[in-house]
Amino acid sequence: MNFHVMTLFPEMIEQGLSNSITGRAKDKGYISFDAVNIRDYSADNKHRKVDDYTYGGGAGMLMQAQPIYDCFQAISAKIKENSEKAPRVIYVTPQGSVFNQTMAQELAQEDNLVFLCGHYEGVDERVLEEIVTDYISIGDYVLTGGELPAMVMIDAISRLVPGVLNNDESAETESFNNNLLEYPQYSRPEEWMGKKVPAILMSGDHKKVDEWRLEQSVIRTKERRPDLYEKWLEENKPEKPKNRRRKKLTKIEEIIQKLEGAVLYREEDDK
Repeated sequence: MNFHVMTLFPEMIEQGLSNSITGRAKDKGYISFDAVNIRDYSADNKHRKVDDYTYGGGAGMLMQAQPIYDCFQAISAKIKENSEKAPRVIYVTPQGSVFNQTMAQELAQEDNLVFLCGHYEGVDERVLEEIVTDYISIGDYVLTGGELPAMVMIDAISRLVPGVLNNDESAETESFNNNLLEYPQYSRPEEWMGKKVPAILMSGDHKKVDEWRLEQSVIRTKERRPDLYEKWLEENKPEKPKNRRRKKLTKIEEIIQKLEGAVLYREEDDK
């Protein structure tokens, strides 16, 4: 997976991604990131100017179309040396769709991703229309530039690239997988400040541990993210069995029954 970032502050991208998991993944060749300075493509080579006043008036300056377009063309030429597929181009903007784990999973399937980081009052609309394929936000607030959101997305996407995480199961059990938040976790010591590790986790019964973790994930999601809980509930709510008796509920059905306070099946329903 190759990440290309069009930015006015390439050192910010390089320093931010060269540490921890993304840094190790880069060193091992699982991912790469190339921070390209838009100023290098300014027509004004002396002052490296890339912004100007907006037509129609208004406060602030606007990033000009030509330096961004030329920067993108240089990146595209580099990509074409190894791939015939055109890259997805993401403009980091509060006007875009809000980034989530589903988007991260989708974008992790690409070979190349290009991020455009805006500054000032934004970017000339014409170059956005020319090169951008995706408009994405990390939340309903405004930052001083697109570098931090780009790094957030790159970090989230990188974790889903095979080989980046030491344990492939890690990405499957973390928060937002299947619309559930991650279950609570504990380490040594067994007791800390009067709080003990749940006994089930030391029982050695892996089946019961898995069931406990699922239940805790569902409970935590309902309490902290009821919007995600409703999505999970919609996907997992069981249908009434046809032409047979239901003698025992599944673990998921037991959890739903407990949290929703409703009886899912009655024996007479199957008569």
